Amino acid sequence: MQEQRYRDDTQKGGFEKMATPAASSAAEAPKIVWNEAKRRFESEDQKAYIEYVLRENGKVMDLVHTFVPSSKRGLGLASHLCVAAFNHAKSNSISVIPTCSYVSDTFLPRNPSWNSVLYSGPGEMKSSI
Repeated sequence: MQEQRYRDDTQKGGFEKMATPAASSAAEAPKIVWNEAKRRFESEDQKAYIEYVLRENGKVMDLVHTFVPSSKRGLGLASHLCVAAFNHAKSNSISVIPTCSYVSDTFLPRNPSWNSVLYSGPGEMKSSI
């Protein structure tokens, strides 16, 4: 399993890939891990996640389901999961299909800067012009 970690760095425009795990503190944003084997991005405790299906020979990531346990809702964790997935897609020139209703109805309207990564047809990414 290939594992990549992301940390929140909103002053630099979102999440950035971490080279090594950082010590956690209560004030720190949650660590999001890419679990390639399960095709999802997840919290370190694996209780919150966003699942995807690869399409178009791995060139398109279809975000199909987001889950956050009730004990962790309202803390912005779903948004952190989305940012990690979109950052991964952008870094790897992968387009995104927002099938999950949280992604399409909540995350993207609040974060329109990610529209440029959306899939718009075979071989194309949406333009944010």
